[in-house]
Formats: sequence, C-alpha cells, structure tokens
Amino acid sequence: MEIAVIGNDEFVLGFRLAGIRRVFVADKDNYQEKMLEAMSQPNIGILAVDAKDLDNLSFAVRHKVMDSIQPVVVPVGGDQSDLREKVKRAIGVDLYKSEDE
Repeated sequence: MEIAVIGNDEFVLGFRLAGIRRVFVADKDNYQEKMLEAMSQPNIGILAVDAKDLDNLSFAVRHKVMDSIQPVVVPVGGDQSDLREKVKRAIGVDLYKSEDE
C-alpha cells in the first residue's frame, strides 16, 4: 500500500520533499475529477488532502471520500478529532489515547 497526496502545487510540494511519490496535482476546477481518480487506485492505502480543498467536492463525493476505508482519506489542516477517528478506523487502535482515558 502506498501513501498519496492530492492538492495544489504548493500543498503537494512538502509531501514530495518528504518522499511521497504518488502525487495528484489538482486545482479548484479539476479537484473532483482528480479525487475520483485517486480514490480508484487500488494500491493507495492513505490519501492525504488539504482539508479546505474538500469544499471543492459535491456533497455526494465528499460523503464517499470521508467514509472511505480504502483508501483512508486524511484531511490535513482540519480538526484533529477527525484525524483521530480516521486513524482509529483504519488500524483499529486509538493511537492518541492516553493512560488517563
């Protein structure tokens, strides 16, 4: 399974520098098309997206993306509790849980 990223040139640049090779460059006009393309790739396990770019998706596609398990879509820059739930659902363990909880 691979990690991939989708977003504008500036957003994906940092991921490229970190070694992510599967990159989908998208702008406001073709974001939904690129998202559906990325979601259809069977070898992508995690898809990082800029949280604010999810507004470029229709309601139905956004719902499909956020409920996806294969790949797990991880919004970056959004609410941390959403990331916590995604990780928990993907691997079955709450990595953020402290001993106090």
